[in-house]
Amino acid sequence: MTNSGTVLVVCTGNVCRSPYLERRLRQELVGTGITVSGAGTRALTGRGMDPGTRERLLAVGADVDGFAARDLTPQLMREADLVVTAAREHRAAATRLFPGALRRTITLRDLADLLDGVAPADLLQPPPADGASWVRHVADRALLRRGTVPARQDGVDVHDPIGEGAEGFALMARQIDDALGPVVAALRAGGTAPRTP
Repeated sequence: MTNSGTVLVVCTGNVCRSPYLERRLRQELVGTGITVSGAGTRALTGRGMDPGTRERLLAVGADVDGFAARDLTPQLMREADLVVTAAREHRAAATRLFPGALRRTITLRDLADLLDGVAPADLLQPPPADGASWVRHVADRALLRRGTVPARQDGVDVHDPIGEGAEGFALMARQIDDALGPVVAALRAGGTAPRTP
């Protein structure tokens, strides 16, 4: 039987970019059974999300409660079916920490590019293997497209608004929201994945 799976989102301090992405993904994936969490490569461990991130999340009706920054660990990487990073530097740091996750670790905007235009029906051919996570299946299908979708040369990293005013956080939120469409569509398509008894 296909299970839903887990997504781990990563930035540096785990107080600005990854909390926004984590809570927006949770909001968009309600009802799918997919678990979304976050961590930082140099986390400000135990701190709440930045007020600028909190403000942007409240503006779109996302949940801001119960957040505390935490460190990225090999165990978190091992348990994740897909690791989505805010920037390529985070992808590099994460895969140095746990090389076994190399094939399922990717920046948000690269992932969005790979999934853009992929119909839900395309994700189902072939269907996930018995017992496979839908999230891992989506990650595998996206990475298979690397040879046919040109990689971005710039504009990959989500803007880091740490220490900036409202404009910086608005830019961060806009970049993340703009990338969410194809990612969410692919992850939500698991609801139509074939189930085995």
